[in-house]
Amino acid sequence: MLFVTLAVEAQGGDTLLLSLPEAINMALKQSPSARSARHTFLAQYWNYRYYRANYLPSLTLTSAPYINNEINKITQGDGTSLFLSQSQFGGDVSLSINQNIPLTGGTFFIKSAAGYLREMEKKMNMFSTIPVSVGYTQSLFGYNSLKWERRIEPLRYAEAKKSYAEAVELVSARTCSYFFNLATAESNLRMARSNYANADTLYRMAEGRYRLGTITENEMLQLEIRRLAEETNAMDALIAHEEALQSFRSFLGVGQDACISLLMPDSVPEFTVPLSEALKKAMLNSPEPVYFERIRQEARSNLAGAKAAAGLKADIYLQFGLSQTGNTLPDAYKRPMTQEYGSLSITLPILDWGRSRGKVRVARSQQQLVDIQAQQGLDDFRQNVQKLVAQFNMQARKVRIARLTDERSRHRHSVAMRLYIMGQNTLLDLNDAIAEQNSSQRAYLYALSTYWSLYYTLRSITGYDFYTQCEISEQLPME
Repeated sequence: MLFVTLAVEAQGGDTLLLSLPEAINMALKQSPSARSARHTFLAQYWNYRYYRANYLPSLTLTSAPYINNEINKITQGDGTSLFLSQSQFGGDVSLSINQNIPLTGGTFFIKSAAGYLREMEKKMNMFSTIPVSVGYTQSLFGYNSLKWERRIEPLRYAEAKKSYAEAVELVSARTCSYFFNLATAESNLRMARSNYANADTLYRMAEGRYRLGTITENEMLQLEIRRLAEETNAMDALIAHEEALQSFRSFLGVGQDACISLLMPDSVPEFTVPLSEALKKAMLNSPEPVYFERIRQEARSNLAGAKAAAGLKADIYLQFGLSQTGNTLPDAYKRPMTQEYGSLSITLPILDWGRSRGKVRVARSQQQLVDIQAQQGLDDFRQNVQKLVAQFNMQARKVRIARLTDERSRHRHSVAMRLYIMGQNTLLDLNDAIAEQNSSQRAYLYALSTYWSLYYTLRSITGYDFYTQCEISEQLPME
């Protein structure tokens, strides 16, 4: 009565009937894991857009108006200083175009500016203009961040794209895990209810035989104990099913009151994945090789920065243009005068007690360590691919064997049940047939789950579907 009532309540609402492909499509569209993967990629996408913008010309307009009405210390022509009252209003505006040069790490700019000053007490206006000015600034012997960013950031973005494609396929693999966890819970619940019903039937039949004296009290007690144990197992299976159902709902991102029913796949595609082709696709499409190359370049970048900080540093600034002043703005643009400016600043560390040299040695050791770790990581990655391919190529056969074993165990259970009812079999043989049937059903579901998890994991690591023999191209979100 309890189990019938719970089953009716569970079927009271709308039932979401899901096959494995439908569950995967739903997870890819609305699951929290898929949405998290999209936003992780988008964050890296906009970082890449920011990096690309550093190599494009930038146009900047700046202005700084001000009011000065105070007493200031003013140095006179003879060297003396007086405290004088000043009442001024002024400002400036400039328009500049800047272009970074990745090859040298410098910046080239073109600028045009105009300034205005009004002495409030004297009621006098003054204008200053720079119609055009070109310049270049660069750090000599220093760390060229633009050059290293040009090497690292494209790798980071390529890694993000491949990581997104991999994450999408891993969502599919996780969906398989949740799908078959629920399927196993459903199967266990059906088996528990069936076992309890059979145990109850046998117990009631045994009561009549016991009164007739055809079975012993010991066998009667065994049947009663088994009936009580199966009732407990049925209640435990019901709780486990509810937990698996709640976990699957949460993963899919559906309401916690949604009733889900599963359509089990009745077969698996049997094909063999060539190891050499899988390794080739994995090296081409997986983010792991790109990641190891990126950390290598970052280690080299850190070493270059440490070397630049330890040695001679020099900064140059060059500017050439035209300038003029006037009492009116048109006058400030008439007959402009040439304007030239250049500077060179040099910094040479003489005595730092080995700090710079120590930083260089630390950076070099770190680079060598990263090279070793990257090579070891690549070797482990190849071994993981080989292991995954070997497991997958054998799994279809395991599914076929598990299915055949499940069919045979079901048949044996029905035969053992019939023989026991006819009095031609012992209770021990019947219990052994029941345990074997339960075990084989679980083994078959586990083999199916393992096959599909391996299938989508292999797709994620190679970026290739060996069943349809086509590349996996995920549509990247750009908004």
